[in-house]
Amino acid sequence: MRVYLDNAATTPIAPEVAACMIPLLQNEFGNPSSSHYLGRQAKAIIENARRTISSKLNCLPSEIIFTSGGTEADNMTFHTAVRKLGVRHIITSPIEHHAVGHTAEFMKELYPDVLVSYVRLDDKGHVNLNHLEQLLAASTEKTLVSLMHANNEIGTLLPLKKVSELTRQYNALFHSDTVQTMGHYTFDLQDLDIDFITCAAHKFHGPKGIGFLYANRKNTIEPMIHGGAQERGFRGGTENLYGIAGLAKAMELAYEDVEGHQQHVQELKSFMMRELEEKIDGVYFIGDTIPERSLYTVLNVSFPKTSKAGMLLFTLDLKGVCASGGSACSSGAVKGSHVLEGINADGSRPNVRFSFSRYTTKEEIEFAVEQLVAIFEKTLI
Repeated sequence: MRVYLDNAATTPIAPEVAACMIPLLQNEFGNPSSSHYLGRQAKAIIENARRTISSKLNCLPSEIIFTSGGTEADNMTFHTAVRKLGVRHIITSPIEHHAVGHTAEFMKELYPDVLVSYVRLDDKGHVNLNHLEQLLAASTEKTLVSLMHANNEIGTLLPLKKVSELTRQYNALFHSDTVQTMGHYTFDLQDLDIDFITCAAHKFHGPKGIGFLYANRKNTIEPMIHGGAQERGFRGGTENLYGIAGLAKAMELAYEDVEGHQQHVQELKSFMMRELEEKIDGVYFIGDTIPERSLYTVLNVSFPKTSKAGMLLFTLDLKGVCASGGSACSSGAVKGSHVLEGINADGSRPNVRFSFSRYTTKEEIEFAVEQLVAIFEKTLI
């Protein structure tokens, strides 16, 4: 048996999404920029997808810019904010995804007059809103606040509405990396006053290599990838027609029953927590685990100290359980998790991130727990 519990890294593509894409791969080969019939057909598929997505988010189709994924969308936000919108102060957190953290630091290197500030966090990864307000109040420059909606390693959720209201109070721009939450929560962008959010389709059973940037129409956007006039001049390069169609289909599927999806996965997460606490002494969970304050698809577990800690993920893999020690973008890195370091978690204990999807079953959780119990029974003898 092989159990996949690394859905925060990527999710299996939904059969309905694959079924949507395959005929397009076979038949719709026209360039969307061509004026002939096949080009117009391809362009229509893209624009229909854009309308589908914007209808789910309650925004204008023109506010959706297709990208290669979340990382490009995050980068595009920072380049636009600094180069076009005059931002000279970036406020972020030490536990952001590297697509945000590294890009913020790069902006500082590229433009020496750009200041990057880091808001304080508690031991569960929650942003200190009082400190955020202090940073905003003290800022004398045009400011961009960039804070992710849910942390990809520990699952702690950001109160988007509160942060939005705070940024508006101080006339700051607000960007949130919503890669982990898009397709898992609903967004009403007429109600949520935000400048930029990001998406990667492969996080909710869509194809890899496609995502989008939502850019509020109030802001003037500058392309980061220059070339042709694709995406209304905001992103050069022939559009990923098949990926865009797959993204829209994945979004449709996600929105068919968001609450049912949440309930199913939250029950699995809660079940795994109870099982681990009951069967392995000394286990605890990193990040907030209260459902209203935590991403229901992610569970970060801190296991008892063992001399074989470095082999835990490898052993789990041999036993048929696919999980992660943190962000997949850092796999192979010698340095430990910047997220765990950012909240001062105990680095001497092994930790594993388990992440779930609508396809995960209770039987798979039971199997994973059985393997973990067997591992720790042996290592603790």
